[in-house]
Amino acid sequence: HEAIRPAGDQMTPADSLPLDGREKALYDLIWKRTVASQMANARLKLRTVTVAVEDAVFRASGRQILFAGFFRAYVEGSDDPDAALESQEQPLPELAVGEAVDCRELNAVGHETQPPARYTEATLVKALEAEGIGRPSTYATIIDTIQQRGYVFKQRKELVPTFTAFAVTELLEKHFDELVDLKFTANMEQRLDDISNGDLNYLAYLTQFYLGESGLENQVKTRESEIDPRLASTVDLSNLNAEVRIGQYGPFVAREENGDRRTVSLPPNLPPADLTDELVEDLLNKKQDGPQSLGNDPESELPVLLKVGPYGPYVQLGEDDPNTKAKPKRASLLKGMSADELTIETALALLSLPRMLGEHPETGKPVQAGVGRFGPFVVHDGVYANLRAPDSVLEIELDRALELLAAKANGGGRGRGATKSVLKELGEHPDGGAIQVLDGRYGPYVNWGKINATLPKGVQPADVTPEQALQWIAEKAAKPKTTKRTGRGKKKS
Repeated sequence: HEAIRPAGDQMTPADSLPLDGREKALYDLIWKRTVASQMANARLKLRTVTVAVEDAVFRASGRQILFAGFFRAYVEGSDDPDAALESQEQPLPELAVGEAVDCRELNAVGHETQPPARYTEATLVKALEAEGIGRPSTYATIIDTIQQRGYVFKQRKELVPTFTAFAVTELLEKHFDELVDLKFTANMEQRLDDISNGDLNYLAYLTQFYLGESGLENQVKTRESEIDPRLASTVDLSNLNAEVRIGQYGPFVAREENGDRRTVSLPPNLPPADLTDELVEDLLNKKQDGPQSLGNDPESELPVLLKVGPYGPYVQLGEDDPNTKAKPKRASLLKGMSADELTIETALALLSLPRMLGEHPETGKPVQAGVGRFGPFVVHDGVYANLRAPDSVLEIELDRALELLAAKANGGGRGRGATKSVLKELGEHPDGGAIQVLDGRYGPYVNWGKINATLPKGVQPADVTPEQALQWIAEKAAKPKTTKRTGRGKKKS
């Protein structure tokens, strides 16, 4: 967000105001940083001493504050600048070049370096800002895009790169290195800014970018023959005694054993750093052993099997029958479920989805809970409400579902699936079904089944009669249906 900007011409210290607790601490922080920003820079004297003893080299660093400057008002991470100033100084004794020093004490200290932390959304935005890539209005889109394309997934707050990301990055760096050069991307961002400011013609720029002599189209044409699809789809992990490749249904691992090639799909959200030879062996053995039986369904007496597919573990009711095209019922495990801890009861609950919760008390229509493309939900008469923790699609009851659906209907806007407000009931249509006047996004209209007829200009919803409604519905039904254009046609000259 924007910087906090103190208002007025007086900067009263926190101790002089009736503040306490967190309010006082926050105000004091703002006061100190504001005052410090107007003060002179601090001046430090840094010294490094190197001591050589045979083949060993020891190094010591120290610093001395020559002029405190803004440190008098604010020291990062300290509530007391004066006290913090003492800890800022680490003076070294006076030494001369070539002077011999005595070893009075020698301590061996173990030190292990840690790999750099993975990006979070916040740290990735900071890195993009530092490189001049993206703009505040596009950061959210960038982060959403790399997740939607399967280049990263979120694990807690971290953005974890996938095997696909490694393969795509290696392909681009090897064959289209200039397109992934940070300077190229930053320069392109500047060109887009120029276009938005009216300083550059967008059509000329895009034509040059795509169709120019060194444009994207020519680059792809000239280099496509150089790309070996097998190598491009292979992820090189030097510490692994197996081959990782990106296939049509996601990443998989392959291993040659006694002349036989064994393959198995990798779990969808497996960090590449966690793939070991032991895990590969375990996955291959599980595939060879076949699906795990969790028990039998008490109603159909069919076995309930736990299987692993390209998109992760799932449960299946009954065996595959090669003699029929019908597929057994299947259900994926929900987010957070562990295949190792799955019970027959949970598996049967998953296979029962979507589950009937009951009838809506106002409409008599069914209310169901299920899992869709965007996660678990409850639905009634075309209105969907997403479920979030602590609500569970396997445990939610009718009363709670009605609360969520009512909240969605009241505050869910006028998008697709939103409940329409009924302005007037006009009775039954001669062919069956209710005729209503509804309040739509573009004004009131008459509805009967799938036919909607906009009210003529000047007609008030309260004044609509059943006869008028029948006439408008008949006229709308008689009109030929229009087809949507699928693309932008060229204008004829």
